[in-house]
Amino acid sequence: QVQLVESGGGLVQAGDSLRLSCAASGRAFVFYAMGWFRQAPGKEREFVSGISRSGGITYYADSVKGRFTISRDNAKNTLYLQMTSLKPEDTAVYYCAARTNPSGPPRSDDRWGQGTQVTVSS
Repeated sequence: QVQLVESGGGLVQAGDSLRLSCAASGRAFVFYAMGWFRQAPGKEREFVSGISRSGGITYYADSVKGRFTISRDNAKNTLYLQMTSLKPEDTAVYYCAARTNPSGPPRSDDRWGQGTQVTVSS
């Protein structure tokens, strides 16, 4: 199985940028499609972005399209989420997931990291 560790979260102001990273170890990173999800207090975990195993196909939730960019470096076993023009409503715990398919809501066979907090102040 793959193990995932997110990093890069923090407290920023509205309009700022932040880059999240997800380091993978264990089973080969390249075998998995990857996704970013987020969960705000009192809300369900929601899909943010996904990327195919090769990195050639990406998916975004409408709420982040044009502001967030997902990428992966298979040589470094690392997934990234570049977030720009951050808004207070982006505040959440962000999780990366190793998946069989890069898009769509959480599934029972997704493998999760522990999450990293992103807080955007107005």
